[in-house]
Amino acid sequence: MWVGDQMRNKSAVLAAALAWALSSETWAEDKEPSAVVAIGPASEWTFPGATTSLGPSASVEFTVIKEWLEIEIGADTLFRKAQTEWEADVLFKKPFTLSNTVEMMLGAGPTWSYATGETGKTGVTFVADFMFWPWPERKFGWYFEPTYTYSLSSGHEKSLEVSVGLLIAIP
Repeated sequence: MWVGDQMRNKSAVLAAALAWALSSETWAEDKEPSAVVAIGPASEWTFPGATTSLGPSASVEFTVIKEWLEIEIGADTLFRKAQTEWEADVLFKKPFTLSNTVEMMLGAGPTWSYATGETGKTGVTFVADFMFWPWPERKFGWYFEPTYTYSLSSGHEKSLEVSVGLLIAIP
């Protein structure tokens, strides 16, 4: 019985903490979400070779040190003639608040990619991320994210990618 009572007490404390964290008052006091999900289309141009790819892009971003460090974990599936490429990256970004509705982040991080018929590649990605929050609640917005990637694998392929889409704040 004693173990059951302890579990119920811990569950009640956890439920109360979760309810407080998700309460609208807490969200109204600090408009900083716990995470931001970004989804949208991406287009990539690689060189040399000038191949173009299009496909969906998704990422989740969270604040590690307020106003100093945000981490974004993202993935793309890019389609081009007779080939599909999967990319994943982890980006470390420094946020800058430009206005009440616009944020910019600059960052870099490792990237991994694999295309059908090729071996996997590693590289480094550099990003400029622009986030637009048209409503004061900052629950939804949109983004524009140009990136430059340099492959560290043989051939040292380079690419430019542009991704745009919807931002969804997770309180």
